[in-house]
Amino acid sequence: MRPVIEANRRGKREQIIDAAKQVLAHDGLAACTTRAVAEASPLTKSAVHYYFDDIHQIVDLAMREHVTAMVTVLRSAAETESEPAEKLWAVARTYLATFAEQPNAAFLWFEYWVDTGRRRSTDTVAATLNDMQALLSDLAAELPIDDPEATARMLVSWLMGAVIQQQVRPTTPNVLREELNSILRGRID
Repeated sequence: MRPVIEANRRGKREQIIDAAKQVLAHDGLAACTTRAVAEASPLTKSAVHYYFDDIHQIVDLAMREHVTAMVTVLRSAAETESEPAEKLWAVARTYLATFAEQPNAAFLWFEYWVDTGRRRSTDTVAATLNDMQALLSDLAAELPIDDPEATARMLVSWLMGAVIQQQVRPTTPNVLREELNSILRGRID
């Protein structure tokens, strides 16, 4: 394929993914249909079908971009601190604040996990989970911890649970900080 045609194709696909990200963020997973994506983009429904096999492919790419952007924000939050434990707290605080400020994002994330599980297509979820665990593992490796990867898995599980609990039974940052400290105390040599 010629470079100009390939660039045009890539541009159209990016427009579709951006439109899907908007639909997902505003209206949720169930509302993210080919029609809704086409309406949110400058393209037609048939153009959406031309550039992608199905809506799941679009949703997977859009969710991947959402999570990639979030991990970038979390890495930036960690860089604002110098102490390893403070870096982890900055990441946890930012992660939880994101979902507190955008409650639909929490519901979207869990709907997406359920959806990918039901259709037995968890590659994108696994990749995003790996990104988050890698970030937390890198930060945990700065602490005197024997197994930073296991600690990262625990922290991801705690964060996901905390997101759900914050939706149902919000608690204070101090309580969340103490929960994080408790996890870390149990892991430190």
